[in-house]
Amino acid sequence: MTHSQLYPLEVNSRTGEPFFRLPIANENIIITPPRLSDAPLFGPIINDPRVSQWLEGPPIPYKDEHAAEWIEVITKESKDILDELKEEASNPDGPLKLVDGCPVRHLREVLPDGTDIYLGDIWIRRTQLEEVIDAVEREKQVEINRSKPRGDPSIIWGFGNYLASSHHGRGIMSAAMKLILYSWAIPRMGVRRMAGYTFVGNIGSVRVFEKSGFVLKGILDNGKIVRGEHKRLNFLEWEASES
Repeated sequence: MTHSQLYPLEVNSRTGEPFFRLPIANENIIITPPRLSDAPLFGPIINDPRVSQWLEGPPIPYKDEHAAEWIEVITKESKDILDELKEEASNPDGPLKLVDGCPVRHLREVLPDGTDIYLGDIWIRRTQLEEVIDAVEREKQVEINRSKPRGDPSIIWGFGNYLASSHHGRGIMSAAMKLILYSWAIPRMGVRRMAGYTFVGNIGSVRVFEKSGFVLKGILDNGKIVRGEHKRLNFLEWEASES
C-alpha cells in the first residue's frame, strides 16, 4: 500500500508544513516543527515564574541570545528528521522508516483567521537516567543508552515540555503528550520504555504523565541543584504493553 513516510502526520496544503492536531476539545491546537520566527516568543513564556519554576535547563532570565542559539539547534534537528523521511519517500511501497526523534514539537493555537500563536514546546529524547543516584555511574549509563541503535527496545526515552501559563489547566499538554507517544514515538521511533521526571511539588505535570500511562514510582534525591536550589524529583515509568 502506498503511504507517506510522514504518516500519521498531516500536512498543511498551503505551506507544506507537517503537523499533528490535538483531539476534540483542543482541536484548535496543533504541533508543528519549530520555526526560526519562534525565537522571540520563547522569553515571555519561559521567564514567567509560573513556568520557569518547573524548568531545569534554560537559563533564567531567558534572553534573546539564548533563544537565537536554541532555535538553530532544534530547527536543524527537526529538518534532519524530515529530510531523512523525504529521502525514504522514493520507495512509497516500503515500510515506514524508524527515526530517532519527533519532527514536530511546537504547540500553537490556530485562530479563527487561520493564523497561529506559539504556546510552548514538547520534546522527546533519550533520557538522562536521573534515577541512577551515583553521578559517575549515571554518566556511564547515559552514554550506554545514547549509543544504542535506533529502534532498540531497551532505549529509555523521556519527555520534556513547557506551556504558556495562559493555557494551563486546559488538558493541552496531556493531550499533546499522549498524541506524540502513541501516534509517533511508539510506531515511528520504536519507543518501548520511558522515564518521566518532574520537580516535587509540580502536581500538574505528574498528572500529565499519568494520563499517558506513566506510573509514579517514587521520589528521587540525587543531589540536583537548579539555580542554587536543591531539587527532588518525582520519578515515573512507562513501558509498552505486550499486546
